[in-house]
Amino acid sequence: MTREQTLNESMDILAEAFRHLQWDYPEFTVPSGSEKILYWPGDPEEDIMICVLKDQDFMEDLHRHDFFFFNYAYKNDYEAETEQTDNIISIREGECYIGQPFTGYGLRQHKEDPAVVIGVLVRKNMFYREFLPIIASDPAIFRFFLEPRTNMFSEDFIHFYLDPHSAVRDLLEIMVMEYAHKTADTQLVLRPLVSALFLNIARLYRARIRKETGEFSLSEKILRYIAAHPETVSLNDLSRQFSYHPNYLSGLLKKETGKTFSEIVLEMKMERAVMLLNGTALSTEEIALILGYNDKSSFFKAFRKFYGKTPREFQAV
Repeated sequence: MTREQTLNESMDILAEAFRHLQWDYPEFTVPSGSEKILYWPGDPEEDIMICVLKDQDFMEDLHRHDFFFFNYAYKNDYEAETEQTDNIISIREGECYIGQPFTGYGLRQHKEDPAVVIGVLVRKNMFYREFLPIIASDPAIFRFFLEPRTNMFSEDFIHFYLDPHSAVRDLLEIMVMEYAHKTADTQLVLRPLVSALFLNIARLYRARIRKETGEFSLSEKILRYIAAHPETVSLNDLSRQFSYHPNYLSGLLKKETGKTFSEIVLEMKMERAVMLLNGTALSTEEIALILGYNDKSSFFKAFRKFYGKTPREFQAV
């Protein structure tokens, strides 16, 4: 069997499986009343799920969900209702839609030539433990994925076109073939593939932002560099990287952000600390070392000063 035949067979297998998923939307209580929610629709033992919607009229109720998802319009266009804009948006062939947990969303298609949509679903704990650290060096997309940790009802989403020559389409096809013919180690195989998927998305997202806003300013480049190396960066590092005197860079950051270099580094460390505390099973000693602290007590002191509580007290909230 050729690769194309295997891919087509795999798409058909997952499309048929999609038809038999339980699309129930129980209601849960929110301060304003109640809303519909979609809980993890796959195997409870799995953290990653690959779905294919193909050749089917489909209309989801507007709902929230308790996982991250990535939808890709593999063939033709489809539509989605969103809570954020309270309208219907079109996802064109070659475009992706990335949703946070609890974002209002409802996929729909009623066309003579329905879209083929490939979906990658990732449980929150798996995402924060395995994938968020991989993209933590990109401030914009990092904040997008971290937002649900601090705002349960964040309404943000990412929607943009993917270059057909990028690796994303190939990665999705490989995941479809792997998931359609599952073995005992399929979840282990999917993890690096999903990592590569998010790394490619982050790269394409950066390119889109750069195209829309122009080349990054010096201060933006510096902030991105700090975000990629908060545990080790120093003003001397920045001086060597950008060929400016440390005093000039320190003054530029203060002028552009209203914060000192030390304040910026501390803020980025603390953001990463929260991510690691909430999304991993690492001990506070391990987290302290990852963040560049020589010992646990230094980390505790910095964390308590920044958040007003210890890491343990923060986790208990």
